This record gives sequence, C-alpha cells and structure tokens, in this order.
Amino acid sequence: MQAVLETFAADDFSLWPVGEHESHGCLVLDRKLTPAEVGTAVMRIAGCNDFEPEEEHGPCPTDPLGTFLHGLLTMPDLFAAGGFRVTDNATDTVFVEPGCCNGLETWRDWLEVLDGSGCSYFGHDPSSVAERVGDIVRLTLDAHGTDGGPVIELSVDQVRTLVAGAQQDLQDFLSLAGTWAEQHLPAHAAAVTAALARALNLAPTQ
Repeated sequence: MQAVLETFAADDFSLWPVGEHESHGCLVLDRKLTPAEVGTAVMRIAGCNDFEPEEEHGPCPTDPLGTFLHGLLTMPDLFAAGGFRVTDNATDTVFVEPGCCNGLETWRDWLEVLDGSGCSYFGHDPSSVAERVGDIVRLTLDAHGTDGGPVIELSVDQVRTLVAGAQQDLQDFLSLAGTWAEQHLPAHAAAVTAALARALNLAPTQ
C-alpha cells in the first residue's frame, strides 16, 4: 500500500524547482523523495486547490507566487488528487487504484472499512472498493467492471498494518515538505506546511 499523488506535466512551471513527471502519472509520497519531487508534490497539491476563494478569505495577491498559493492557504476544504494504492508486488497486480474525484484527504475512509461501515469506494474509472467481511477485507479493482476486476482478500490485521504504514509515509512526506518549504518558500513556510497537513488530513509537524 502506497500513498500516491496524481501528477501532471509542468513544463512551464517556474515558481520553484520541480521534477519531470508525465500527466496522469502517480508520485509516491514518502521519506525517499528528492527535493525536486517534493517541489512537484507541493506544486500539484497547490494546483488542486487553485480556485477563487470566497470573499471572506481575503483578496487574492497580485504576485505570481502569492496568486498560485492563495487557494491552498485560504480554502477551508483542501483536495489532493490521489489516494492509497494497493499492489501485489509478487504479481504487480493493482487491487486498489485511486480513481477520478478521489483524494488523499479521504484516506481515513480505510479506517471506516476496518472499524466503521465496512465498505468504501475510492473514486471511479476504476471504481476500486474495499469491503470488510468478518475478519477479511476484500479489495476489488473495479467493482463496476464487466468482469469485476482483480480481487484479493487480506486479513483485517494485514490491512490495518498496511494503512498504518501508508499513514506514516504521508507523515514522513509532510516532514520533508516542511523542511523544503523553509528553503524554497521561507516567507510562506509555516502556512504552506500547515495547509499541506490539512490537505493530507494529518496532524501538523512540530
């Protein structure tokens, strides 16, 4: 299980250094990211929230950096396209692929599968779903596909361990991003780090 962020090509982005990534690719968020990859992730999360905030969030700055960060720093509900991807490393088969309209901010839906309603969908195209049946969690790549898509069954304890690991990866990324922001966005470092924590549904780094 990996925390992944959907990426887009950013050939014309120049506000800070970013890595090279294809459109509709996935960037794994963890402690192994290079500074350029962290820059890509921050760019992408800010881009996901590059909307015109309501008037109560204040006027939008006129400088390019302030304009780009304005939504991230002022919107109350933040979005980060992606989610927790589950792959069988032995066969390289994906069983959960975050789909359209799914975000990393909803990763705690996995806890709902384990301890709540017992079922959660993770976007569409594909419509990946996790269902708890007793002590087993059934993962299906595309619940609405003609053949149902690949299916795997794991114990609740296995899934709980996987979710905890992916959550730690997100926390490690947030720590990296905080250090990165101090170096590349010193005037906005604290605010950007706090916004990233909200976008990823995490507690802020200390």
